Order: sequence, then C-alpha cells, then structure tokens
Amino acid sequence: MPDVYARDLDLNLLRVFAVVSETGSATEAAKRLYLTQPAVSAALRRLRVAIGAPLFISTGRGLALTARGARLRAGIDSHLGQLVASALDRPSFDPRTCERTVRLGLADSLETWLLPHLMRILDAEAPGIRIAVVPVQFRTIATELASRVEIALTVADPLPATIRRVSVLTGGFVCLYDPRHAKLRRTLTEAVYFAHDHVVVGYNGDLRGHVEDSLGKQRNVRCAVASFASVGALVDGTARLATVSSIAAASIRESRPHLRTKPLPFELPTGSADLLWPATTDDDEALRYLRDTIIALCKRLNR
Repeated sequence: MPDVYARDLDLNLLRVFAVVSETGSATEAAKRLYLTQPAVSAALRRLRVAIGAPLFISTGRGLALTARGARLRAGIDSHLGQLVASALDRPSFDPRTCERTVRLGLADSLETWLLPHLMRILDAEAPGIRIAVVPVQFRTIATELASRVEIALTVADPLPATIRRVSVLTGGFVCLYDPRHAKLRRTLTEAVYFAHDHVVVGYNGDLRGHVEDSLGKQRNVRCAVASFASVGALVDGTARLATVSSIAAASIRESRPHLRTKPLPFELPTGSADLLWPATTDDDEALRYLRDTIIALCKRLNR
C-alpha cells in the first residue's frame, strides 16, 4: 500500500480544519458543516495529534492559525477545491472529439456483416474512436469479458450477473448453396437435403453441427470448420450445402452474390446474438455511445 494511504489520518479532518481556519470559529464552522461544536473541537484535537503541532491559538475573539496551521492551510486550499470539483463534476461526452481504442469482441459470422457498417458510422460521428476486434465465441466470451474485451457481440451461454446483456439479433437458419452446381428444386425436401454433402461449423473438432445437436440426425459432412470465414468458399463452385444463420448467409452473399439460400425442410431453434459488456463499464460514456450505436445498427440491419 502506498505510504500516503497507510498513514493514520482521517481526511475529513482536513475539511473541518479548512472551514475553521476560514471562519476563525469552531461554533461557526459547526453550523456550516452541520456538526455540533464539540464534534468540531474533537476533530481539531485529532488533527493536532496527527500533525504533531498546534494549528490554532485562541485570541479571545476567535481562533487564529499558528505558523504550522498557516502552512497546512496553504497546502490544502487548492487541493480540496480540486477534489470536490472532481467528485461532483459530470464530464460531458462528445463523440466527435473522443480519442479512444475499444476492444470489441465479435463472433466471426458477424465481423464482415457488422464491422464495415459500424466503421462508416464512426468515420462520420466519432473519427477518434478506434476499434480493435477480438475473435470470440460462446466458449471463450466469459473469459474475454473478464480480461481484455470491453464490448462483445456473439452467441452466449448463461453468464455471471456481472455481465450485462441485450439481445440485438434474432433469426432463423437457411440452406446456403451454389445454384450452378447444387440443382435444388423450388421446395427443398428433407430427403434431398440429407442426400447432399455438407459443410458445417462446429467447435468440438468433430463432424457435428447445429442440425446434429438439434435433430439428432447425421448429415454427410464433408468438411467441418471452426468459423464461418471459409463457408462461402467451401460452398462456392460445389454441390455442397451449408446450414447457416440468415445473418451469416447475408454476410457471405455480400461477397458471393451468386450463391443462394432456401428455407430448411425442418424447424431449427431460432438463433440469436447478444451485446455483452461488464457491468463495471455501465457509466463509461464512450463505451455507452458505442453500445447504443451497435444496438441501433443491428436493429436497422436486422430489418
């Protein structure tokens, strides 16, 4: 512990001392401080003991500072004012002048879909805010939020109460395919779906994906990857199918517009993504601005 904190000095005593030295009267100081006169006198005695020297002398008309008291008064005048101002000040936030680097955790399926739009907004409104993207997914998000990530947007399991969460994206799943090679009819049937080869995204290092976990049916999986970054390339130019969220499909088709989607021939639980942040940053104005911006952007893009 720094030595200044280790010393046995109640800093409230300095406030009492300052008011007494200003008024020259323990009685008048008591009125201003909403204390009793004995309480003020007791505080002055405690401060004298802590300082090790008399701070006032009685003049018959009130209290006058000793030389030691005058030095103490000169030393604390500016500091007490600054401390009170700092405690009561509510800093104004202007995104146009904010200089900040924010570590943003993003699921890979959302990075290409969200980040370009977000950066265009920041270019116009907050050119001094810089974004450092950290890849996250549901298995790592709790650890990342406890260490280096300030805001995250991803699918998440139940998290500690110290993590705030707002659902910002919901959507179903679709079948992504290349119509030049996968000749699917207008209505995709379950038989045709399971007859094709598939690309799946999973995090277990096996050939299971959302369909296997939800339906208990095994597809003919030709390739399992740990992120959505390569799904479009693995479907493009082949007859393979990929079952992805509608959000991921939209992101993939931005760079591969010749790919198509079809509704699945069965029901899957709706997917969702949450905006997450540590509760300790609730009152951080820059992070609040960025969270509000992301929420509004997700609403617009989701429509």
